[in-house]
Amino acid sequence: MVGLRVLAVDDELPALEDLAYLLRADTRIAEVATARDGAAALRLLDRGIAEGRPIDAVFLDIRMRGLDGVVLGRLLSRFANPPRVVFVTAYEDHAVDAFEIKAEDYLLKPVRPERLAEAIRRVSVAAELPDPETGGREPDTIPVELGGVTRFVSSSDVKYVEAQGDYARLHTEGGSHLVRISLATLEERWAPVGFVRVHRSHLVAVKHIDELHIDSGRCVVRVGETEIPVSRRHTRELRDLLVRRARKAQS
Repeated sequence: MVGLRVLAVDDELPALEDLAYLLRADTRIAEVATARDGAAALRLLDRGIAEGRPIDAVFLDIRMRGLDGVVLGRLLSRFANPPRVVFVTAYEDHAVDAFEIKAEDYLLKPVRPERLAEAIRRVSVAAELPDPETGGREPDTIPVELGGVTRFVSSSDVKYVEAQGDYARLHTEGGSHLVRISLATLEERWAPVGFVRVHRSHLVAVKHIDELHIDSGRCVVRVGETEIPVSRRHTRELRDLLVRRARKAQS
């Protein structure tokens, strides 16, 4: 891909022009189209498909006249090959909607260039570099609160997940994030992107498992400097999975 084709949608012209300007300044983006409402956005998306030049990503305001961004995002998620969605909004109270739609990111206005650059990076990775560990499945994202700001953490950045009551703690290279979601829900959502249940209180990303030890019937996996227990009911399944993975890497 030479560059991303993106669509910016906002019913406020100054905000739309500012966003389009920032998008055009990024070298990873080849084309920027703009629309001031949901209906116009759908027409541009349809035209791109008809011409064989589909839009790769939509940078989408939420509160707009007519078809609002959440409804439009849900419509886009039903496309056969949906564009990636990045919400750009002045409001923080739609993060759950964005999570359900599987938006790539959630940016708050006024948009900071470094946050926009991170959102473009996520879109670029999702569009061009599917993870071979996940069979080509796209990473999932989950909203977390950091100092009153909603950020999205990609499943590809999470090494393991630890249950803490009704919450789950996501462990990444840079730290951990506590989110109100059950481990069972994450297990169902993240199994297609390479996560396995190893214990009633732990999910682990297979690609981050460095070692597996079995000693006196006790099994643990090492993820970085952390040792995580593996329950008996999961030991054989996990061992077989890691063996198959190792054979595939050698072939």
